[in-house]
Amino acid sequence: MCPADKKIHNSQECSRNIMPVRDALEVLNGRWKLPILIALSFGKKRFKEISREIPGITDKMLSKELKMLEANELISRTVYDDFPPVVEYDITKHGETLWKVIEELRNWGISHRKKIMGKKVEMV
Repeated sequence: MCPADKKIHNSQECSRNIMPVRDALEVLNGRWKLPILIALSFGKKRFKEISREIPGITDKMLSKELKMLEANELISRTVYDDFPPVVEYDITKHGETLWKVIEELRNWGISHRKKIMGKKVEMV
């Protein structure tokens, strides 16, 4: 990334730094993917359990986001041969590699809320 002393970079160096960040944002874009990953960090869950834990998400949007997270190998979907069929979602090892990023975003969000909104934020 850009060094702290803010040296002038050439265009090629800039592109090498921007490209992987854009790739990450492409995979994690939107309002719901990170909350879904956080919900699954507490263990395997069925569709309705995830839906209840994330206020405001519609079933249609949850279904779409789960498919995208599965396509990017951040979560797994397991169908059990019961009647009716049982489907569980779980975070993958690849998905777990996002914990440092999520923790840093959480910390930044708390700091930002305090600075900008002047509200006391409880650490949970």
